[in-house]
Amino acid sequence: MPPLSLYIHVPWCVKKCPYCDFNSHTSPQSLPQKAYAEALIADLQADLAWVQGRQISSVFIGGGTPSLFSGQTYQDLFGQLRHYLDFADDCEITLEANPATVEHDNFEGYLKAGINRLSLGIQSFNPQHLQTLGRIHTQQDAFNAISLAKTAGFSNVNLDLMHGLPNQSLEDALLDIETALSFNPTHLSWYQLTIEPNTAFYRQPPTLPDDDILWTIQEAGQHKLAQAGFLQYEVSAYSQQRPSKHNLNYWQFGDYLAIGAGAHGKVTTPEGIFRYRKTRLPKDYLAAAPLQQARLGLEKIAPEDLYFEFMMNALRLKDGVPIDYFEQRTGLAWSNLEVQITPAIHKKWLTLDKQYIKCTDLGFNYLNEVLSLFLK
Repeated sequence: MPPLSLYIHVPWCVKKCPYCDFNSHTSPQSLPQKAYAEALIADLQADLAWVQGRQISSVFIGGGTPSLFSGQTYQDLFGQLRHYLDFADDCEITLEANPATVEHDNFEGYLKAGINRLSLGIQSFNPQHLQTLGRIHTQQDAFNAISLAKTAGFSNVNLDLMHGLPNQSLEDALLDIETALSFNPTHLSWYQLTIEPNTAFYRQPPTLPDDDILWTIQEAGQHKLAQAGFLQYEVSAYSQQRPSKHNLNYWQFGDYLAIGAGAHGKVTTPEGIFRYRKTRLPKDYLAAAPLQQARLGLEKIAPEDLYFEFMMNALRLKDGVPIDYFEQRTGLAWSNLEVQITPAIHKKWLTLDKQYIKCTDLGFNYLNEVLSLFLK
């Protein structure tokens, strides 16, 4: 069986950002922390048949803004989770945090809960760009949050940064990277702003840098990160020695349980590979009793779609994946891919040896074209 992770969704934010298309909702004055934690456990109980003795290799608490919940809430929650699940000794447990919603006591409480990796949503250190992005934190909030997290004892810290922002120059983008590097994070997520449907930016699009500027920013930023020892191991992920275990499991086509309003999961069973999601509105999620009612859209992935599904994840990784993973994690024969892989190799988009399949640098730049070869 593939490795198994756990995703936990916390759906509330202080304010919805104009670029965000995630399942997030403005928080009420009093967050129902206890009731939501109890619902998460009931939700998990409804999905335990898929665990079958497998260890949990990683946990990711995303949102929304998970740092709106207290350290005590997470201590209580993980006490219950450990009653039902077997966490690996080296399990990586990540919490997403907004710099405006954390303080030193929170960080210490998160550590006590067993959370050992922090992902801070900085997005930019530039005050003007923070305002344009609708972020509720200031530049100083970002500085304080990074310092307080390290003082509290977090040794594995990711910083989220965006580029290609409205009115962002090359100098602006590189200064964000330089500022982030000055705090010696273990990981950087550096990704381009895209305009998604059902967002405020989609309804009133801002003016973004043209393609030439975007390409220049991308190349210069990657060069600066490489000089600092941060190697790009995925489309928007950079690390020195500690890549995100949880995200690697996604990209290597592992399994992941999903609990929380709007959470999406993927599980492998003797009957096939299934995707599912949970009801998205917090009030509906909290009202679902028993929590089996929260599960929606349980859908088996058709065998002919597994080729694209696997490659869509695996080829995001700079080093690709072992060939064995394809057969192990899809149940399909590798030989069925020859008709797609052969022309991609001739175009110098893919390389294939006895152990690994991966994109070349050229293929990585044209990833969408490469992936289209695997659509059935």
